[in-house]
Amino acid sequence: MSTYNDYIKEIEERKVQGLHPKPIDGADLLSEIITQIKDLNNANRVDSLNFFIYNTVPGTTPAAGVKAKFLKEIILGESVVAEITPEFALELLSHMKGGPSIEVLLDLALGNDVAIAKGAANVLKTQVYLYDADTDRLAASYKGGNEIAKDILESYAKAEFFTKLPDVQEKIDVVTYVAGEGDISTDLLSPGNQAHSRSDRELHGKCMISPQAQEEIKALQAQYPDKSVMLIAEKGTMGVGSSRMSGVNNVALWTGKQVSPYIPFVNIAPIVAGTNGISPIFLTTVDVTGGIGLDLKNWVKKVDANGEVLRNESGDPILEEVYSVATGTVLTINTKTKKLYKGDQELIDISKAFTPQKMEFIKAGGSYAIVFGKKLQTFASKTLGIDTTPVFAPSKEVSIEGQGLTAVEKIFNKNAVGTTPGKVLHAGSDVRVEVNIVGSQDTTGLMTSQELESMAATVISPIVDGAYQSGCHTASVWDNKSKANIPRLMKFMNDFGLITARDPKGVYHAMTDVIHKVLNDITVDEWAIIIGGDSHTRMSKGVAFGADSGTVALALATGEASMPIPESVKVTFKGNMKNYMDFRDVVHATQSQMLQQFGGENVFQGRIIEVHIGTLTADQAFTFTDWTAEMKAKASICISEDATLIESLEIAKSRIQIMIDKGMDNAKQVLKGLINKADKRIAEIKSGEKPALTPDANAKYYAEVVIDLDVIAEPMIADPDVNNADVSKRYTHDTIRPLSFYGGVKKVDLGFVGSCMVHKGDMKILAQMLKNVEAQYGKVEFKAPLVVAPPTYNIVDELKAEGDWEVLQKYSGFEFDDNAPKGVARTGYENILYLERPGCNLCMGNQEKAAKGDTVMATSTRLFQGRVVEDAEGKKGESLLSSTPVVVLSTILGRTPTIEEYTAAVKGINLTQFAPSHKLLVNN
Repeated sequence: MSTYNDYIKEIEERKVQGLHPKPIDGADLLSEIITQIKDLNNANRVDSLNFFIYNTVPGTTPAAGVKAKFLKEIILGESVVAEITPEFALELLSHMKGGPSIEVLLDLALGNDVAIAKGAANVLKTQVYLYDADTDRLAASYKGGNEIAKDILESYAKAEFFTKLPDVQEKIDVVTYVAGEGDISTDLLSPGNQAHSRSDRELHGKCMISPQAQEEIKALQAQYPDKSVMLIAEKGTMGVGSSRMSGVNNVALWTGKQVSPYIPFVNIAPIVAGTNGISPIFLTTVDVTGGIGLDLKNWVKKVDANGEVLRNESGDPILEEVYSVATGTVLTINTKTKKLYKGDQELIDISKAFTPQKMEFIKAGGSYAIVFGKKLQTFASKTLGIDTTPVFAPSKEVSIEGQGLTAVEKIFNKNAVGTTPGKVLHAGSDVRVEVNIVGSQDTTGLMTSQELESMAATVISPIVDGAYQSGCHTASVWDNKSKANIPRLMKFMNDFGLITARDPKGVYHAMTDVIHKVLNDITVDEWAIIIGGDSHTRMSKGVAFGADSGTVALALATGEASMPIPESVKVTFKGNMKNYMDFRDVVHATQSQMLQQFGGENVFQGRIIEVHIGTLTADQAFTFTDWTAEMKAKASICISEDATLIESLEIAKSRIQIMIDKGMDNAKQVLKGLINKADKRIAEIKSGEKPALTPDANAKYYAEVVIDLDVIAEPMIADPDVNNADVSKRYTHDTIRPLSFYGGVKKVDLGFVGSCMVHKGDMKILAQMLKNVEAQYGKVEFKAPLVVAPPTYNIVDELKAEGDWEVLQKYSGFEFDDNAPKGVARTGYENILYLERPGCNLCMGNQEKAAKGDTVMATSTRLFQGRVVEDAEGKKGESLLSSTPVVVLSTILGRTPTIEEYTAAVKGINLTQFAPSHKLLVNN
């Protein structure tokens, strides 16, 4: 019985880390445990019972199948376990959330023993995770005259699985815990460098914030046992950055409540808040867990007697406190009045947190149950031949006579499901939409697979046009953690129906391409809706939403997503780009000019940025749409000219074909189908039947921003401003500074060219700059390390074909070798050029990092504390974000260049240029 002994050994090892036994998901181990339970004299019987009852993962895991089968034996009397009566066995099945447990319950409910059938039916009436195979059985039995099946269907038609749940508590007492001042990044709640442990919830929970913070939270819980701890971002937004279910999981683990006594380390109902509210992606994840997210507005801009905003020496608005939420403050959330109170004092209206839909999520313990419940009620009503009884809150439908549609409103109307026929919907409408493309990334993929198992899904929805599982976040180092996690992830997702970066059968070459680049390539229709397990799911075709692992799982399983149609902000351009500037500078200037135009208010936050780029292909335009995550936008849409869109689709087709040629397509020929869709779309545009997507001329926007290219006179750098006296202003992405700010003297310790923000053009710029430097100085000498990670293998192949890769090889001191990938993260860097494997590399910060305390100049997306570089004793690490030419020149000089040095270095180089479209990109 070595499997059990191995498990006991692992338990002892976990004890040293202060951990409980790891939840069981394997069939072999649970089968051995059941054997020991049946043996009344077995020395391990008591422990085995506890493992079986309290420590087995539910859903569609192999262990769940074994558990359900044994419980069935007990209910039928085929096995007798004194500690597990048939009644208790049914209770355990009721907590197993679908898959094999539903199959067993249907076997029992539709069987010949009436008493058992009624007991099983009563449990089934509480379940919502039924799929076609399950509902088909019910429908067939009902049509065959089975009274139990009829009884179950009648219960489903009344949605008793929801209506019989306890009502949401009217008053929820909370005690505050300020997690930090300023924006709270998901990196604080679930650090990227601990990504390998995300699927082990208890272990991963130990990395939330800090051990000290965890002790402080426990102390509050001990002091206020009848109150929930509310985690707060003081003077900031909660949950900015990556779309991490693991972040919400950690908050729930420490401050939420256990979903079931029989499901280990799965907690729900966290309560989080921020002075500036909750990041949209993070709030969606909170909804998934039936939690509450509050916009506190406890600090406001101070004004003078004339109502003018008062500003400090730096020009920033002076804030004043409206009410205190200091750690240890006791507050009351009233879900009926939808107000926040301190004692009897009303503090603020919080009705946005308690819409009818959100109240349903809270009551049901999460949004999944509502999505599946609605589908189940619809199925039952249709099978019984009756009208659907109104139970759930009706979707809000906003339709404004005579008002045109923004681009996102057009896309949502096209993809909407279950809306009033013929009704045109505007922003603010609650819509269920079909999803075309889905992406899962490798450091959250295991959680996505767990979510799929927990909702009993076994195959991708036929509605989805294409789905991809990446390997980019673990591309840098093929270490033991990756070897343990990634192959089983790839097998699961491949079996589920996704195109996978690594072939579980080992036939095609591993492709560690950055997920966002792949999703951008496989999106072949600008009317598409894309859901991806990363906040940089920001395609420049269609509208893409970064999402948590659960929302990704839901999109894969159902082919749908639900959300309100967001408001839009229109961005257009005027003037001309200077020939020594790069498009990355335009992207940063957009953020800077927007903040200037609106007095420091970020009008992009939580909205769609509809950017009228027009003339840039999807590859180049992605630099803009990608950065909209840092702008705190919910998503973005790129409006293109017809010819530009056709060129982008042709590029996409060629890259999809390469994937096919590598052997990556599956039995359903998903990739081939995408090429066919691209061909169809190109034909529609060329014929004039359906031109490229544009908004209506009379569409309504929350705001319109015009970016003046003429005033962008030097490179623009996003600065973490690590020494700002106002802690809330650090690490925000909102501090955009011109190159001259640094006076050509700021030391740069390391440069990084890579991440989803760069494209092939950036690699060609790098090659040309190195040639120029050698021509000017007779040699290329780096005074700081330069790490280069091309985003995709396709780009490497194209650079090889065009001669640029040979140039990079000439100047490099290290080149990746797929036949001998690094097994250990690099801990130090020499002053050379490193050609790293395609993937995320330093941008992710989960495998390799710069040395502590370094000043890094990078093309990447994130400048959060500890992400790319951690602090050292006495010196803060900082990651400044800029264009490729600035990064390259900084490493050659070992410092920031002057504007004169910069303009000389880029002379004659084809930078990524942009000229605004001369066409009015609207539908009149």
